Amino acid sequence: MMIRPSKKMMFAIEAVLDIAYHAGGEPVQAREITRRQEIPRRYLEQTLQHLVRSGILVGVRGPKGGYRLARERRRISVGEIVRVVRAIEAPEDPMAKAPPSELGKAVVRPLWGELAEEIMARLDAISVDELCMRAYKAGITSESMVKLDFII
Repeated sequence: MMIRPSKKMMFAIEAVLDIAYHAGGEPVQAREITRRQEIPRRYLEQTLQHLVRSGILVGVRGPKGGYRLARERRRISVGEIVRVVRAIEAPEDPMAKAPPSELGKAVVRPLWGELAEEIMARLDAISVDELCMRAYKAGITSESMVKLDFII
């Protein structure tokens, strides 16, 4: 259950958003994401590899290599990213060890399950494109747009 997202989950969402928002057709290098988002490199590389394996990102080799989205940003949901990180973390379910009381089994656990489903449904409905629009509305400059302005 994720009432409070883990650091790794926040980093994964930020990394995918960074790639979507700043790429501008070129692969984004991990060090650029580290610079912009201040995500520790050790977290980032591992998370990016998992995102590649799960088909959210594509790794591009070579001197100008890096990462890019595997699909259009409107076709990647926040829920997908969250599921990838949850699979990595495989957190121990605190309810697994708790002695099941009648009220816990009949009322509290089902309530928690319903809330988790509602949260995931909401995250599945939010695309990376929507996050990019929020970033734009928040006045965050896309580095790819700055590069384009400079070239013109």
